[in-house]
Amino acid sequence: MTEVAESFGEYGGQYVPETLIPALDELTAAWTEAKSDPAYLAELDDLGRTYVGRPSPLTRAERFAPGKRLYLKREDLNHTGAHKINNALGQVVLARRLGKRRIIAETGAGQHGVATATACARFGLDCVVYMGSEDMRRQAPNVERMQLLGAVVEPVELGTRTLKEATSAAIRDWITNVETTHYVIGSCVGPAPYPELVRELQSVIGKEARAQLLEVAGAASLGTGRTGVLHGARSSILADEDGQIADAHSISAGLDYPGVGPEHAWLRDTGRATYVPCTDDEALAAFARLSRTEGIVPALESAHALAVVDGLAAEYVAVCLSGRGDKDLAEALAALGGR
Repeated sequence: MTEVAESFGEYGGQYVPETLIPALDELTAAWTEAKSDPAYLAELDDLGRTYVGRPSPLTRAERFAPGKRLYLKREDLNHTGAHKINNALGQVVLARRLGKRRIIAETGAGQHGVATATACARFGLDCVVYMGSEDMRRQAPNVERMQLLGAVVEPVELGTRTLKEATSAAIRDWITNVETTHYVIGSCVGPAPYPELVRELQSVIGKEARAQLLEVAGAASLGTGRTGVLHGARSSILADEDGQIADAHSISAGLDYPGVGPEHAWLRDTGRATYVPCTDDEALAAFARLSRTEGIVPALESAHALAVVDGLAAEYVAVCLSGRGDKDLAEALAALGGR
């Protein structure tokens, strides 16, 4: 097992088997070159405009939050219905520059799997997506979408059969097939350079939202986690006193992961960002409320952010609506019951 210096204060690094170090070095070099390459950036910009549908609009949610100027960054209107396509396309284009023709990914709620399968279909690459069998049950429509797009969806039956185990399975595949395969990690987690790479590929959301908001305005593991290593990086994780990873719970299949990206842990520690808790019931109430007041069905992940809007002491609030709630309807409606 190789360890390298942390990327964000005491967090980040590369806590991975030796067999992955050459691939991470290769990826780091390719990313360092690509992010300054006008041709790479132009290709992503063209794909964003002509394939994804960027820029995504900013929508005022007046009835959801009367008295506040709440704006929704509408990533749910992207091709594939979520923000995940921004990262997937960027990494798949990068993989092509590396000559990697086989792509693997992990997925929880299924949107990252769909986005990766979509990008692979666009460029004619082989795609394998690892998904916990419990998440496959909860997100059956997304499983069918991935298969229709030509991806092989590999069920993971270990542990809680959710995102943590799917990520572990994808890493095992990568170790075995590292010469021919690129691993498209879906969040700002994992060994360096992934946290920075994913952040930068998704930064288009914040850059657009800032410009749009200035135009209109005229101007959970983070709460209780401890420092530890999970899936190749040091961050804030859910673990017991012996350091064993704890199971995480969320009604959202995309949020029941026992850790966060290392940069989030660093932002919390340095006071640059504040993280607030949200319960399943609060998220469900916001899910139903936005649907009824604005005619927009949000992803359950985004509903957690919407649930805390009323408690924010700010006149202007922007919430990234990360995706559509179609994938969550069965789970949410069953939990809401007659509410």
